[in-house]
Amino acid sequence: MTAAAGERARPRWLLRGVGVAAGFIAGLFGVGGGIFIAPGLMLLGGYGQRVAHGTSLAASALFAAAGLVAYALQQAVDVVAASLIFAGSGLGVLAGVDLLHRVRLRSLQVAFVVLLAVTAGRMLAGETGGVGAMALTVGAAFGLVGCGVLVGLVAGLMGVGGGVIVVPALVLLFDVGDVTAKGTSLLVVLPTAVVGTLRNLRNENVDLRGAAVVGAMGMLAAFGGGMLAGAIPSGLSSALFAGLLVMIALRMIRDALRASGDPQARPEGSEAPGSGRLA
Repeated sequence: MTAAAGERARPRWLLRGVGVAAGFIAGLFGVGGGIFIAPGLMLLGGYGQRVAHGTSLAASALFAAAGLVAYALQQAVDVVAASLIFAGSGLGVLAGVDLLHRVRLRSLQVAFVVLLAVTAGRMLAGETGGVGAMALTVGAAFGLVGCGVLVGLVAGLMGVGGGVIVVPALVLLFDVGDVTAKGTSLLVVLPTAVVGTLRNLRNENVDLRGAAVVGAMGMLAAFGGGMLAGAIPSGLSSALFAGLLVMIALRMIRDALRASGDPQARPEGSEAPGSGRLA
């Protein structure tokens, strides 16, 4: 094998590792895993930011499908709540994908970091969550649809499935048990990611081959993470999820500081020349 070939092979193997790690996190916490996939695609695969976000969203659909099976086996999915959230997220993700070409991504990151920090603090403060599915009222139904719109916007703009919003929203606002919240979240992430990916294909902001490589390697890990989630005590689960949100927020702050302090950095949202697809 030539040196050049070895250099091409290295990112592919590393991306497979990213897929396994992100898949496990996706299943364990009921999220899409995209918040880890997108940086991996940019740092290890040479992807531009927009294609990385689109490819990440496509891989999130595979993780969600695998993790959802694990939660369904534990009867920890609220289909009605998920349907109402998706009624909003299906519209929100289309708007988010279209805004991806126009919005200042750095401004979006700042707002997202604030949201993550506030949510993490709330999950660490006192009792959170009920014991299972929610009691559905008219007000709750409208609240779930509104939550879905926000989830879809974040999914389309940031390349994440939206679970980092769905899970704490169900736990904190609708008194849903954390395991059921995670399973329900994955049922929302799956169709949301599919809708966003179809729109990204039209905008040429997704690499399906790269998504398949990352997603296929993480699907078994996502199933395992989903099965493990049912065995974790509720208090520990909330603390771990809060820690996940803090870690995500810190990484985004670090990336923003690096970008602002690098005079050679590319303009915000620009793509790396000559790359953006898995070789």
